[in-house]
Amino acid sequence: MTKSPSPAGGPLRVLVAKPGLDGHDRGAKVVARALRDAGVEVVYTGLHQTPPQIVATALQEDVDAIGLSVLSGAHVPLFGRVAELLREHDATDITLFGGGIIPAADIPALKDLGVAELFTPGTPTRSIVDWVNDHVRQR
Repeated sequence: MTKSPSPAGGPLRVLVAKPGLDGHDRGAKVVARALRDAGVEVVYTGLHQTPPQIVATALQEDVDAIGLSVLSGAHVPLFGRVAELLREHDATDITLFGGGIIPAADIPALKDLGVAELFTPGTPTRSIVDWVNDHVRQR
C-alpha cells in the first residue's frame, strides 16, 4: 500500500472514535488498521466516548480528520454534536466522516450537519482509504 500523502510532507492524522453507548468496535478497528496500513497516523479513542471528549482529543492530537463509527442508531445527535463542537472551537478544517448502521434516508441530513462522507456496512476498506487520501487535507 502507498503512504498517504499530505501537502506538508508528513502523514495524515485521523482520529477514529466510537461515540455513545455502542460497545461494538470491530468495524472501527478494521478501518483504523486499514488507514494505518496505508500510512495514515491513526489515533483510536476506544469505546464510549462523548462528543466533547472526541473533539478535545482531536484538538490535542492535531488531527486532520475525525472518523466516527456509530452502530447504536444515535448517529444524528452524535455526529451533529461533534460537528457543532468543531464549529464552536473554530476547527471546521478538521474533516468529519464516519460510518455504521446509517439509513440512507438520514445521510442527507448528516451531510447538512457537516459530515463530509458516510460509509455503510459492506464498504470495502480500500474505498475508505482512497476517500481519505482524496478528500482529507493536512491542517
